Amino acid sequence: MTSVSPHKKAKALKSTSRRPAKELCSECGLCDTYYIHYVKEACAFINQQIGDLEEQTHRRSRDLDNENELYFGVHQDMMAARKQQPIAGAQWTGIVSSIAIEMLNRGLVEGVVCVQNTKEDRFQPMPVIARTPEEILAARVNKPTLSPNLSVLEQIEQSGMKRLLVIGVGCQIQALRAVEKQLGLEKLYVLGTPCVDNVTRAGLQKFLETTSRSPKTVVHYEFMQDFRVHFKHEDGSTETVPFFGLKTNKLKDVFAPSCMSCFDYVNSLADLVVGYMGAPFGWQWIVVRNDTGKEMLDLVQDQLDTQPVMSQGNRKEAVQQSIPAYDQGVTLPMWAAKLMGVVIERIGPKGLEYARFSIDSHFTRNYLYVKRNHPEKLAEHVPEFAKRIVGQYKLPE
Repeated sequence: MTSVSPHKKAKALKSTSRRPAKELCSECGLCDTYYIHYVKEACAFINQQIGDLEEQTHRRSRDLDNENELYFGVHQDMMAARKQQPIAGAQWTGIVSSIAIEMLNRGLVEGVVCVQNTKEDRFQPMPVIARTPEEILAARVNKPTLSPNLSVLEQIEQSGMKRLLVIGVGCQIQALRAVEKQLGLEKLYVLGTPCVDNVTRAGLQKFLETTSRSPKTVVHYEFMQDFRVHFKHEDGSTETVPFFGLKTNKLKDVFAPSCMSCFDYVNSLADLVVGYMGAPFGWQWIVVRNDTGKEMLDLVQDQLDTQPVMSQGNRKEAVQQSIPAYDQGVTLPMWAAKLMGVVIERIGPKGLEYARFSIDSHFTRNYLYVKRNHPEKLAEHVPEFAKRIVGQYKLPE
């Protein structure tokens, strides 16, 4: 096992050192620990290394000539799934929480890195190492803000844990994989969620106040496959707002620069990914990347209804039209936005084609952001798979 002593040297630096990624910092939490010693190698926004880390994690790189791997990364299997008996209060049906609880109950892991919220604010993330099912359930529901999940790494080493499950998003997992050998673990399991367009807590408040009819009562929300944002409120009611009715002119700059520079929407380095974007509406999308991921999914297989992934429609014209619309901050009147939403829901991309639509839309936007704001990073920061995806479209200067 690699020695863990070098990072001790950085302990005195962590409170005074600036974030080496500067404005591109995603606040993953690594720099809040003495593992800051490795940040210039590990940070996704200083040293983009998805290709090398895919090889390290999955024992092979993605096949760029296979469209599914080009878009969704190395994988053994994909499916749509939902729990037969959903967990009350979960964002969807509770697949992520169920896997984590099974792993803990069966002794496969000694702790689970997940994100609860503070007592004062349901949207303020509070990373923890959960050791009981109750602590895992307290972390259910996404916190759509930048979250320092890796800030608990010191606690892991100090606790003496040897078997760990980490739940996280792409930028956190890239940094985790880069320092994985320094953690002294016998086994690391990684359960990932797709992630795009996070915000600071202040940015989230602006989004809620600009978009929802009742921002103070929103419990959680998600950008869904029906081209609407779905808000769940405290009274159990659901509010939907069409994508095309968002006040882009006011929200264009609300997203974190790190998210505007990210090309790992699908969490390429997790063992198992659970999201929604490649599944039919009401189902979740599961990507099994390697044997460890299969082992994790097998724990809850008998609790799930599953169906094969599907793909329908053609995304490309919609993506091409969305590029200048976003670039220019175009906002449609609500009546037009609702009409467009109905039409696109009926004839637009679904399943994996919707997932490609979402990836294409964000990758083209993010490519332009990096090109304009960090041109010196463009060649090395954008992975080859993202360059191929972006290359399908005509971009403005």
